Amino acid sequence: MEPMEIIFTLLGGLGLFLYGMNVMSTGLQKAAGDKLKSIISLLTNNRVMGVIVGAIVTAIVQSSSATTVMVVGFVNAGMMKLTQAVGVIMGANIGTTITAQIITFKLTEYAPIIVGIAVGIWLFTENRKLKQIAEAFIGFGILFIGMDFMGDALKPLKGSPVFRDLLISFGEHQSLGILAGFAITVAVQSSSASTGILLALAIEGLIPIEAGLPILFGINIGTTITAVLSSIGANRTAKRAAAIHVMFNLAGTLLFIFLLQKPLFDIIGRLSPGDIPRQIANAHTIFNVTSTLIFLPFAGIFVKLSKKIIPGDEEISQGIKYIDDRILETPSIALGSAIKETLHMGNVAKDSLENALAGFFDEKQKNVDECFRKEKIVNDLERDLASFLVKLSNTNISNKNRETVDGLINTINDIERVGDHAENIAELAQYKIDNKLPFSEKAIGELKEMVEIVMKSYTTALTAMSNLDGSLAMKVVELEGKVDLMEKSLRASHIGRLSSQQCQTSSGIIFLDLISNLERISDHSSNIAMAVMDELKKKA
Repeated sequence: MEPMEIIFTLLGGLGLFLYGMNVMSTGLQKAAGDKLKSIISLLTNNRVMGVIVGAIVTAIVQSSSATTVMVVGFVNAGMMKLTQAVGVIMGANIGTTITAQIITFKLTEYAPIIVGIAVGIWLFTENRKLKQIAEAFIGFGILFIGMDFMGDALKPLKGSPVFRDLLISFGEHQSLGILAGFAITVAVQSSSASTGILLALAIEGLIPIEAGLPILFGINIGTTITAVLSSIGANRTAKRAAAIHVMFNLAGTLLFIFLLQKPLFDIIGRLSPGDIPRQIANAHTIFNVTSTLIFLPFAGIFVKLSKKIIPGDEEISQGIKYIDDRILETPSIALGSAIKETLHMGNVAKDSLENALAGFFDEKQKNVDECFRKEKIVNDLERDLASFLVKLSNTNISNKNRETVDGLINTINDIERVGDHAENIAELAQYKIDNKLPFSEKAIGELKEMVEIVMKSYTTALTAMSNLDGSLAMKVVELEGKVDLMEKSLRASHIGRLSSQQCQTSSGIIFLDLISNLERISDHSSNIAMAVMDELKKKA
């Protein structure tokens, strides 16, 4: 085989390996569905639970880099504290070892059969869950076909003394091996892929274990670069999460190079004598589990060091709280975050509305100004959230989840309109303050009665969305009908007062504008409630 043929076959095998891993990960994520969201919800300040969550999520998404990038996203969005992130990062390192363990089963000869059967199931079954599991097995089979291609590409190198001497030198000069592992991982941006290349060399008998371990250590350091690159442009806390990943992996590598390398050789030699691929996979697992057990009690020190490396106060976001493009790595989790962000946007709009009404009734300028400030935040939230939802809709999510995303896009539009009506009311309040317009006790009483029902309608709509509660959603729809009748009644009676000159014309116009805005807020509340009922129909 010519050198160029070797390179292209190796690259083709690597491409199939990465594609298979991606298809397998997508299938697993779809099959896990809501379970993946519930796994993330288990996160507490308990570091051990963080390790477990990190390991499980990484086993599903098949990439520690993807999990760590997602952690950076969670931290950047304010959903995860640094103390939680430490445990998840450590757990991600453990979860990624599962890929190496799978590869060493050497199922390459069965891979075409696995793909054939899985494709048959995927084509002919109507069962959604079975289809998703079949998709995962298709990826699983393609992964092994890719490994076979890489093995075929590397076979001719067996007779090359130059290549053999190069690999032996990695064992004799560990720094070269570490550098090689680091460089390959940075180049392909996947520790699983670089581990796959290392195992392909081992399966073909091209690399001794003495050279394999330093390369494995380098891969372990190289995988942190993805998170570091991802943290560029993120807030300080997210940058610290990436720094913790680098420190943890670097500390583990140094620990094994200088203190635990000989015990590691002894253990893997006893566990699988003569089987170098299995020894590398076992070393990978032992390395990450041992590093986690040793360093987990010192998680607080890693957090303190990260704050020394990246000094400064933590930024407090005025807008986005729960979403970040990095979370799109796992669409089912991203959807849960988008729902939380929509509720957050709804509550900011509610604050804006409350300030507008307080400005109107109490004639306080500070409330009017606060409403205008909050309305700007609502607009920013709508822009960022809409962009996130469009990106989420273009990921590998199920049709049902895509319908949920479409519903959320409509809901954030309704919330943004509530914010606009709050701004309109603040402008009416401003006019009332500036012109010292008088309102009769009767008019104020009628307005407050309508405000009470409208605020109840909007608040109940947000609660119905938060709890996915159909009975509360129905209550909002009923309140909307009540508000419509009240608006017509108040409009007719107030026009009568204007005609009989019982109130000033300017005050009368403000009154009519206010009840019109309140009625529109009630309409948008009803739209939010209807979206909740549509979501419940899909789940039925």
